[in-house]
Amino acid sequence: MQVRVDEDKCCGAGSCVLAAPEVFDQRDEDGVVVLLDPEPAEHLHAAVREAAEVCPAAAIALGTRA
Repeated sequence: MQVRVDEDKCCGAGSCVLAAPEVFDQRDEDGVVVLLDPEPAEHLHAAVREAAEVCPAAAIALGTRA
């Protein structure tokens, strides 16, 4: 799984951090998403999918490894 984030879309809700703190964080100054791991381990995939689903700004995109 590959994870991409669109910082311009991010509204700083923090839902992604709550769902998958191993993969996402937020900038202190404005709350915008920070991607910690663009290719998370398989045991994190369900949490990452949940993070993408609950993101109110649809700022998280998921793909597969080539």
